[in-house]
Order: sequence, then C-alpha cells, then structure tokens
Amino acid sequence: MWNVNFTPPQIIEARVLTRMPDDLRIARRSEWADANKPGQIVDSFLEGPTFDREGNLFVTDIPHGRIFRIGPNLRWEVFAETAGWPNGIALHRDGSLWVADYRCGILRVDPSQGDVEVVRGHRNSESFRGVNDLTFDKEGNLYFTDQGQTGLHDPTGRVYRLRPSGQMDLLLANVPSPNGIALDPTERFLYVAATRANAVWRMPLLPDGSVSKAGAFQTFFGTSGPDGLAMDAHGRLVVAHASLGGAFVLDAHGWCTHFIRSPMGHAGGTVTNIAFRPGTHRLVLTESASGTVLEAELPPAPGHRSQTSS
Repeated sequence: MWNVNFTPPQIIEARVLTRMPDDLRIARRSEWADANKPGQIVDSFLEGPTFDREGNLFVTDIPHGRIFRIGPNLRWEVFAETAGWPNGIALHRDGSLWVADYRCGILRVDPSQGDVEVVRGHRNSESFRGVNDLTFDKEGNLYFTDQGQTGLHDPTGRVYRLRPSGQMDLLLANVPSPNGIALDPTERFLYVAATRANAVWRMPLLPDGSVSKAGAFQTFFGTSGPDGLAMDAHGRLVVAHASLGGAFVLDAHGWCTHFIRSPMGHAGGTVTNIAFRPGTHRLVLTESASGTVLEAELPPAPGHRSQTSS
C-alpha cells in the first residue's frame, strides 16, 4: 500500500473533540456485542457521523439502538431510538436523517421530533442481510450497502440504489462485507469499502444506471479492514480503517497522501467512520471502542486554495 515512488504518507495527528458522557453509557450485555465482540460488555459503539444544516453532529450507538445529537457546544443528547442496531446516517435534502439500521432496514428520522419510520425493511419480501451505510446523490438517489455477516467465506454482500420513485436496483451482489460507500464529486464513480477483502472497490456508474468494471482502488492489511468513507470536493477519498488506528487519505489515482492517526493508536482504538464539516477541510472521526469523537484538519488539495473553516 506504499506509493510507487515509495514515499510514505504524511501523518496528521487527530485530537479528541468530545467523549460520550459516562451517564449515557450502558454497561450491559447486548446481542450485538455477543455476535460482534464475543465475551465483552460494550457500553457504546459509535458510528455514522453526519452534520445537519445547523451544525449539529449526529452519531449512532449500534448495540443500544440510539442516535445522539451533539450540539456545537458539545452537549450530548439522545435524539432518537430505533429499536434496532443503527449504523450509517445520511442527510436527505429535506433535512431528515436516513439511517441504515442492521436490524430494521432503511429508516427515516424526523429532523425536529426524532420520530422514526421504516422506508425499506426488505426487498421483494426478502430480508436484508444487515444494512450498514448509505449516501445520497444530487438527484436524491440513495446508495446503500447490505453487509450482514458476509466475508471472504461468503462474498454475497450487496449494494443497492433506491430511487426517489421507489424503484430499487441491485448493483452488486458479490462483495465480501460491503461497508462504507461514497460517490466521487462528478457522481460518475461509486466507491465501496469491502471490509473483509481489506480493500476499497471503485466502479463506474453507466448512463443506463448499471455498474461495470468494478476493481480494487486500494488494498490494505490488518485484522479488520476499511470501514467508513468520505469524499471531499477535490476527489480525495478518506478511508477509516477499523484496525490500523486511523484513516487513510487517497487522491483520485489511489495514492495514499496522508494518514490521520488516532491518539488511541492501533492497539487501543477503532476508527470506524468519518465525515467532513460542511464547507471545510475539517474531519470528525468516530473512535468507536472508546466512545470518542476525534477531529483533524486535512490540508487543502494541491492547486486549490484553503476553504474557510468554521
């Protein structure tokens, strides 16, 4: 995963932005922990960072079915409960939050009251494997991953597109653990984190809506694999890696230019997802094992002036 000229990526040190308050942690057994962290009591597992238009940050707590709102003052509150295992969040153009919930499917959360409704709980009466992450394009099409417990032993994870009309298209059905998902700025290419293959896949979106020539954009190593993805306006892809203690920054050619390092390190940390503060180069990262949200500043892309931070 070194660049072909053997230059190492520049290191960016992430810092702690905020930590889940102790009184919101739930130190009890859960079915999610039994399956994914056997023998452990998991008091929280953060995912899905997303900002609304008022600057509030939303994150999910998978094992306990909660969505938190973190205000600009860094005050945490339980915004919604899904009765499932919520993971990724995406902001719809109407201001609502759409959530990939492993148990319940694709959910819509009212932006004012936190009421939860099911948008899609299955496809053609068949249950999902376990949806994981999602993103919208400019036309309102929703792309989402259906991960379940797939992997190299069972490479049948799926990627779907849900159109505003309600039509749902199956784009991929052979991914070993599809996880994070992102579109490039032109929306001509789709990126999917194939966690158990330890790779990020890239594929063109053709004019007829199909995909073709899916390939490995970048490959990694480690006991886990790439998780959440975030794309900036200049085509740089940020890849959270759950077992390597941070996030990789890849340019449009797949070269690794930077590594954002968690202060917890690879031994004690689990960086699962990332999101840009709108209109800035500033990133937030969910440090799931510790119930912490990190922050880091990504340098401007070469040839582009710095955006205004907020």
